[in-house]
Amino acid sequence: MPDRVILFIDYQNVYKGARETFHEPSLAPGRDGQIDPLRLGTWLVENSRFERELTEVRVYRGQPHPLRDAKGHAAFMRQRVTWEGDPRTVGVFRDLRYPRGWPDRCPPGVKPQEKGVDVALAIDYVRLALEGRYDVGILMSTDTDLKPALEIVAAMRPQGGPRVESAAWNGPGAQRALSLDQPKIWSHLLGRSCYDVVRDPTNYAVPF
Repeated sequence: MPDRVILFIDYQNVYKGARETFHEPSLAPGRDGQIDPLRLGTWLVENSRFERELTEVRVYRGQPHPLRDAKGHAAFMRQRVTWEGDPRTVGVFRDLRYPRGWPDRCPPGVKPQEKGVDVALAIDYVRLALEGRYDVGILMSTDTDLKPALEIVAAMRPQGGPRVESAAWNGPGAQRALSLDQPKIWSHLLGRSCYDVVRDPTNYAVPF
């Protein structure tokens, strides 16, 4: 039987990484760097030398507040509806934290921040492994705060636990993929050819 694969995506990390690797962030429109989560998961499975089946793609990201950022929330909801059109895509969203006085009465350049997203991802990565929900867990992020979750699940491997893998963009300016000293884990290094297939050029700021 094929191995069941779940892809865990730290979406904002992946988005920013794509912009830094494949675009000029200061010049690129906001949609550059967007990816289709399900298309990315499918690409990873289809380009594996092992027999695998994509059972789920879990997307973790911050959620704009409908009152504090109506336009941002509307764009987010359009993107969310698109993602969740396939039942294999599961969104895990947490409200953004807004700085005091945002947007008009705060220091220039200060932006809302994600809070608790990496914690939610780490907990689910471990929880779903303990529940036996996946045979291969691919975590796409370069946030080193997530390494403890990889370590915990990797330690389960000798007792029949799932296989731990990471993924990251590969190219000039790209951040290093997450890795472990012991045990070694496989890292998927995704270059321009992958990005061109999985990128999503939709302008979600514009109503469909």
